[in-house]
Amino acid sequence: MPPVVTFIGWHDSGKTTVLCKVIEALKDKGYRIGVIKSSKHTGVEFDSPHSDTDRLAKAGADMVAFVSPDQMVVMGKNRGLALLTMAHRFFPDVDLVIGEGFKNAEDVDKIVVEGGKSSQDLTDLVSGVIAVVTNKPVAGFHLFRPEEIREISEFLEERYILKARQMASASLVVNGRKIPLKGFVQDCLAGTVSGFISSLKHTEGAREIEISIKIPSHAHEEDMS
Repeated sequence: MPPVVTFIGWHDSGKTTVLCKVIEALKDKGYRIGVIKSSKHTGVEFDSPHSDTDRLAKAGADMVAFVSPDQMVVMGKNRGLALLTMAHRFFPDVDLVIGEGFKNAEDVDKIVVEGGKSSQDLTDLVSGVIAVVTNKPVAGFHLFRPEEIREISEFLEERYILKARQMASASLVVNGRKIPLKGFVQDCLAGTVSGFISSLKHTEGAREIEISIKIPSHAHEEDMS
Protein backbone atom coordinates (compact mmCIF):
# COMPACT_ATOMS: atom_id res chain seq x y z
CA MET A 1 0.00 0.00 0.00
CA PRO A 2 1.29 3.50 -0.75
CA PRO A 3 2.72 5.86 1.87
CA VAL A 4 0.57 8.87 2.76
CA VAL A 5 1.40 12.47 3.70
CA THR A 6 -0.84 15.53 3.76
CA PHE A 7 -0.29 19.27 3.25
CA ILE A 8 -2.27 21.49 5.59
CA GLY A 9 -2.68 25.23 6.03
CA TRP A 10 -5.17 27.98 6.62
CA HIS A 11 -7.27 29.39 3.78
CA ASP A 12 -5.17 31.38 1.28
CA SER A 13 -1.94 30.01 2.72
CA GLY A 14 -0.78 28.96 -0.74
CA LYS A 15 -0.77 25.23 0.02
CA THR A 16 -2.49 24.32 -3.26
CA THR A 17 0.10 26.27 -5.25
CA VAL A 18 2.99 24.58 -3.42
CA LEU A 19 1.34 21.17 -3.72
CA CYS A 20 0.75 21.49 -7.48
CA LYS A 21 4.42 22.36 -8.05
CA VAL A 22 5.57 19.46 -5.83
CA ILE A 23 3.34 17.04 -7.76
CA GLU A 24 4.80 18.28 -11.06
CA ALA A 25 8.34 17.75 -9.71
CA LEU A 26 7.57 14.20 -8.55
CA LYS A 27 5.86 13.37 -11.84
CA ASP A 28 8.95 14.58 -13.69
CA LYS A 29 10.86 11.92 -11.75
CA GLY A 30 8.48 9.27 -13.10
CA TYR A 31 6.50 8.61 -9.92
CA ARG A 32 2.78 7.89 -9.74
CA ILE A 33 1.08 10.31 -7.38
CA GLY A 34 -2.44 10.17 -5.97
CA VAL A 35 -4.12 13.20 -4.42
CA ILE A 36 -7.07 13.38 -2.04
CA LYS A 37 -8.41 16.87 -1.43
CA SER A 38 -10.54 17.80 1.57
CA SER A 39 -12.85 20.81 1.55
CA LYS A 40 -14.90 22.28 4.32
CA HIS A 41 -17.42 23.67 1.83
CA THR A 42 -20.61 21.83 0.89
CA GLY A 43 -22.42 21.74 -2.42
CA VAL A 44 -19.24 21.77 -4.51
CA GLU A 45 -20.25 20.95 -8.08
CA PHE A 46 -18.01 18.47 -9.87
CA ASP A 47 -20.56 17.05 -12.32
CA SER A 48 -23.24 18.74 -14.38
CA PRO A 49 -26.93 18.34 -13.40
CA HIS A 50 -29.04 15.81 -15.29
CA SER A 51 -26.01 13.99 -16.72
CA ASP A 52 -25.93 10.18 -16.60
CA THR A 53 -23.62 10.17 -13.57
CA ASP A 54 -25.82 12.70 -11.79
CA ARG A 55 -28.91 10.60 -12.48
CA LEU A 56 -27.17 7.43 -11.25
CA ALA A 57 -26.04 9.13 -8.04
CA LYS A 58 -29.52 10.50 -7.38
CA ALA A 59 -30.94 7.03 -7.99
CA GLY A 60 -29.09 5.92 -4.86
CA ALA A 61 -25.82 4.42 -6.15
CA ASP A 62 -23.21 4.40 -3.39
CA MET A 63 -20.30 4.89 -5.80
CA VAL A 64 -20.35 6.22 -9.38
CA ALA A 65 -17.25 6.32 -11.60
CA PHE A 66 -16.89 8.38 -14.76
CA VAL A 67 -14.02 7.54 -17.09
CA SER A 68 -12.89 9.46 -20.16
CA PRO A 69 -9.59 9.64 -22.04
CA ASP A 70 -8.27 12.44 -19.85
CA GLN A 71 -9.79 11.86 -16.41
CA MET A 72 -11.49 9.58 -13.96
CA VAL A 73 -13.91 10.84 -11.33
CA VAL A 74 -15.23 8.65 -8.53
CA MET A 75 -18.28 9.93 -6.71
CA GLY A 76 -19.73 8.38 -3.60
CA LYS A 77 -21.52 9.01 -0.35
CA ASN A 78 -19.34 10.33 2.45
CA ARG A 79 -19.14 7.48 4.96
CA GLY A 80 -16.57 9.20 7.13
CA LEU A 81 -13.62 7.15 5.91
CA ALA A 82 -10.24 8.12 7.34
CA LEU A 83 -7.57 9.52 5.01
CA LEU A 84 -5.47 6.35 5.31
CA THR A 85 -8.45 4.15 4.50
CA MET A 86 -9.32 6.21 1.40
CA ALA A 87 -5.71 6.16 0.23
CA HIS A 88 -5.36 2.40 0.59
CA ARG A 89 -8.74 1.63 -0.94
CA PHE A 90 -8.78 4.00 -3.93
CA PHE A 91 -5.07 4.52 -4.72
CA PRO A 92 -3.38 1.12 -4.33
CA ASP A 93 -1.14 1.45 -7.40
CA VAL A 94 0.56 4.82 -6.85
CA ASP A 95 3.94 5.56 -5.30
CA LEU A 96 2.67 8.23 -2.90
CA VAL A 97 -0.70 9.58 -1.82
CA ILE A 98 -0.73 13.29 -0.92
CA GLY A 99 -3.65 14.81 0.90
CA GLU A 100 -4.64 18.45 0.93
CA GLY A 101 -6.33 19.32 4.18
CA PHE A 102 -7.17 16.63 6.75
CA LYS A 103 -5.71 18.60 9.67
CA ASN A 104 -7.05 16.08 12.18
CA ALA A 105 -6.10 12.90 10.32
CA GLU A 106 -4.66 10.33 12.70
CA ASP A 107 -1.39 8.48 12.04
CA VAL A 108 -0.59 10.68 9.01
CA ASP A 109 2.47 12.92 8.67
CA LYS A 110 1.59 16.55 7.99
CA ILE A 111 3.41 19.38 6.23
CA VAL A 112 2.21 22.85 7.25
CA VAL A 113 2.18 25.63 4.67
CA GLU A 114 2.17 28.82 6.71
CA GLY A 115 0.28 31.93 5.68
CA GLY A 116 -3.32 32.92 5.12
CA LYS A 117 -5.64 35.06 7.16
CA SER A 118 -5.43 33.25 10.49
CA SER A 119 -2.76 34.19 13.01
CA GLN A 120 -3.00 30.85 14.80
CA ASP A 121 0.00 28.55 14.46
CA LEU A 122 -1.11 25.15 13.14
CA THR A 123 1.98 23.47 14.55
CA ASP A 124 0.54 24.13 18.02
CA LEU A 125 -2.95 22.88 17.13
CA VAL A 126 -2.43 19.57 15.32
CA SER A 127 -0.32 16.46 15.79
CA GLY A 128 1.97 14.73 13.34
CA VAL A 129 3.63 17.81 11.84
CA ILE A 130 7.02 16.91 10.35
CA ALA A 131 7.81 19.94 8.19
CA VAL A 132 6.85 23.57 7.66
CA VAL A 133 6.86 25.60 4.45
CA THR A 134 7.44 29.23 5.41
CA ASN A 135 9.69 32.24 5.02
CA LYS A 136 9.92 32.63 8.80
CA PRO A 137 12.34 30.81 11.13
CA VAL A 138 10.66 27.86 12.86
CA ALA A 139 12.41 25.48 15.25
CA GLY A 140 11.80 21.78 15.68
CA PHE A 141 10.71 20.84 12.14
CA HIS A 142 12.15 20.32 8.68
CA LEU A 143 12.01 23.79 7.18
CA PHE A 144 11.45 24.78 3.53
CA ARG A 145 10.83 28.08 1.78
CA PRO A 146 7.81 28.16 -0.59
CA GLU A 147 10.09 28.36 -3.62
CA GLU A 148 12.13 25.30 -2.59
CA ILE A 149 10.01 22.89 -4.63
CA ARG A 150 12.94 20.66 -5.58
CA GLU A 151 13.98 20.30 -1.96
CA ILE A 152 10.43 19.49 -0.85
CA SER A 153 9.98 16.88 -3.59
CA GLU A 154 13.34 15.26 -2.75
CA PHE A 155 12.35 15.19 0.93
CA LEU A 156 9.13 13.34 0.03
CA GLU A 157 10.97 11.01 -2.32
CA GLU A 158 13.58 9.97 0.24
CA ARG A 159 11.29 9.81 3.27
CA TYR A 160 8.39 7.95 1.68
CA ILE A 161 8.78 6.65 -1.87
CA LEU A 162 12.29 5.19 -1.76
CA LYS A 163 11.84 3.90 1.77
CA ALA A 164 8.61 2.12 0.83
CA ARG A 165 10.29 0.46 -2.14
CA GLN A 166 13.04 -0.98 0.03
CA MET A 167 10.84 -2.83 2.48
CA ALA A 168 7.97 -5.28 2.37
CA SER A 169 4.87 -4.07 4.16
CA ALA A 170 1.32 -5.15 4.81
CA SER A 171 -1.82 -3.28 5.78
CA LEU A 172 -5.12 -4.49 7.13
CA VAL A 173 -8.48 -2.79 6.59
CA VAL A 174 -11.48 -4.30 8.36
CA ASN A 175 -14.97 -2.92 7.65
CA GLY A 176 -13.44 0.21 6.15
CA ARG A 177 -11.18 0.90 9.13
CA LYS A 178 -7.40 0.60 8.92
CA ILE A 179 -6.08 -1.63 11.70
CA PRO A 180 -2.62 -0.65 13.03
CA LEU A 181 -0.01 -3.39 12.59
CA LYS A 182 3.31 -3.51 14.40
CA GLY A 183 6.45 -4.12 12.37
CA PHE A 184 6.74 -7.77 13.38
CA VAL A 185 3.12 -8.47 12.41
CA GLN A 186 3.60 -6.69 9.07
CA ASP A 187 6.69 -8.76 8.32
CA CYS A 188 4.92 -12.02 9.17
CA LEU A 189 1.80 -11.18 7.17
CA ALA A 190 3.70 -9.88 4.14
CA GLY A 191 6.09 -12.83 4.18
CA THR A 192 3.36 -15.45 4.51
CA VAL A 193 1.16 -14.03 1.76
CA SER A 194 3.99 -13.30 -0.69
CA GLY A 195 5.41 -16.79 -0.11
CA PHE A 196 2.06 -18.39 -0.88
CA ILE A 197 1.51 -16.23 -3.97
CA SER A 198 4.97 -17.01 -5.34
CA SER A 199 3.96 -20.68 -5.59
CA LEU A 200 1.17 -19.83 -8.05
CA LYS A 201 1.45 -19.45 -11.81
CA HIS A 202 1.53 -16.04 -13.51
CA THR A 203 2.71 -14.23 -10.37
CA GLU A 204 6.31 -13.63 -11.42
CA GLY A 205 7.62 -10.15 -10.62
CA ALA A 206 4.72 -9.26 -8.35
CA ARG A 207 5.25 -5.92 -6.59
CA GLU A 208 1.90 -5.58 -4.88
CA ILE A 209 -0.71 -8.10 -3.77
CA GLU A 210 -4.31 -7.35 -2.89
CA ILE A 211 -6.59 -9.83 -1.11
CA SER A 212 -10.23 -9.17 -0.29
CA ILE A 213 -12.03 -11.57 2.08
CA LYS A 214 -15.78 -11.46 2.65
CA ILE A 215 -17.01 -13.31 5.74
CA PRO A 216 -20.53 -14.77 5.40
CA SER A 217 -23.10 -13.54 7.90
CA HIS A 218 -23.78 -17.03 9.25
CA ALA A 219 -20.17 -17.17 10.49
CA HIS A 220 -20.93 -14.32 12.89
CA GLU A 221 -24.10 -16.06 14.01
CA GLU A 222 -22.14 -19.22 14.83
CA ASP A 223 -19.65 -17.17 16.87
CA MET A 224 -22.49 -15.76 18.96
CA SER A 225 -24.13 -19.13 19.62
